[in-house]
Amino acid sequence: MAAPASLPASTNPKDFVIATIGSHSALQILKGAKDEGFRTLAICRKGTDRVYDKRGYDVADEILMVDQFEDWTPALEQQIIAKNAIIIPHGSFIAYMGHERVQGMKAMYYGTKEILEWESDRTMERQWLEAAGLKMPRVFKNPDEIEKPVIVKFHGAGGGFGYFVARSPEQFWEVKNRKYPDQNDYAIQEYIVGVPIYAHYFQSALTGEIEILSFDKRYESNADSIGRIKAEDQLAANIHTSYTIVGNIPVVIRESLLPHYFGMGERVVEESKKLCGKGLFGPFCLETIVTRKLEVYTFEISARIVAGTNPFIEGSPYTALKYGEPMSTGRRIAREIKEAISSGRLKEILG
Repeated sequence: MAAPASLPASTNPKDFVIATIGSHSALQILKGAKDEGFRTLAICRKGTDRVYDKRGYDVADEILMVDQFEDWTPALEQQIIAKNAIIIPHGSFIAYMGHERVQGMKAMYYGTKEILEWESDRTMERQWLEAAGLKMPRVFKNPDEIEKPVIVKFHGAGGGFGYFVARSPEQFWEVKNRKYPDQNDYAIQEYIVGVPIYAHYFQSALTGEIEILSFDKRYESNADSIGRIKAEDQLAANIHTSYTIVGNIPVVIRESLLPHYFGMGERVVEESKKLCGKGLFGPFCLETIVTRKLEVYTFEISARIVAGTNPFIEGSPYTALKYGEPMSTGRRIAREIKEAISSGRLKEILG
C-alpha cells in the first residue's frame, strides 16, 4: 500500500474539501457535505458536469474534468491532495478504480481500503459473512450440480447487468454459451424466493455505534416489469429475465425484523475487525432476501455507500427517529468527518 500524504494539522473543517467522482450517489454525498459546512469537489467526465454545477443541482463548489474515470493520473491526485480533499468512495468509484488502485492512493480516503478486497472476491466475501453467522444461499461449484433454480452472477457485473436464472445444467449452458460465451468468471447461487431488501448501515469509527439509516428494494429491468406481460406472451416473445438495476424504491420493513437486522450488521462489523486493520466502518449495505417464513438470507455485502440510499436525501423514517432533522447517508458521512477533524481524530477514519 502506498504511503498516504501527510495529514493536515488543522482541526477546522472549513480547511478541508469533500470530493467524489460525479456518478452513483455523488449528489447526496456532495449535498450532505455542504449541509455540514464543507466545500465540495466533483470529478466529472465531460458532459456530466452540468448535473453537479449551477446548471443542475449546484452541489459542487468546484469541478475537475477527466476524459474517463479510469484516467486517474498522479497529476490529478496531486491536485486533490493540494486542495486538502477527502475522497468519499461509492460504487462507481470502486468499479472504475478497482481495489488494487485504491490501495495505492495517497490522497485522503474515507473508509477502510483493505476491506474492499474481501468485498470484491466472492469466495472471501462468503467466508466473511458465514463467519459472522449470516444465513446465505447455497453455492453450486459446478454447473452440472444444478438441480433447483439458481441465479448466475458474473464477477464484476455492474448493477445486476448480466445476471440470469437457470433451472438445470442444460439451461445454464444454453444461456451461457449463447449470450456470454467469453465470460468464465461467475458464481452460481441458489435462487431464494422472497422479497429483496437492501439494508443501509452506518458504523461510526468514533463512537463504535452502528446505525440503520434506511432500506430499499431495486427496480430491476424486465425482472420487475415482466409480470405485466401474460405468461403465454412471455413464452412467445422468448424473453430472458434481466436484473439490470434502473432505480430504487424506498422500503420500511416490519418492525419485528429490526432487531435481527441490527444483529446482522453488528456481527459483520465485529468479524471485519479480525480480517483487516480497522475493520469495516462508515456506510455499508447488506443485500438480503426475506422469505415468506421471515427467514433472512444475505447474498452480498457492499462495503461503502450504495445507490439505494439515494431516495433518502432528506432522510428516512429511521433517521427521522434518530436525528429529528434531514439526514442522508451522505450527510452522515460528512458529519462523522467533521467531528473527526474537530476532535483531532481524522486519522482514525481514513484508510
